[in-house]
Amino acid sequence: MYGWIWRHLPGNAWVRALISLVLVLAVVFVLFQYVFPWAEPLLPFNDVTVDEGSGATP
Repeated sequence: MYGWIWRHLPGNAWVRALISLVLVLAVVFVLFQYVFPWAEPLLPFNDVTVDEGSGATP
């Protein structure tokens, strides 16, 4: 897949590397701004199963 993207980018190796960097930064931006906040309520990170009174007795 990465080879296909690299072959279809215009320019020489330096231009392709710069465009690749911009594409990666754009993907990371979209993930942090839209995808992760949307998925956060769906993930079970706040489902705590430890009760305050169910610890080990001294």
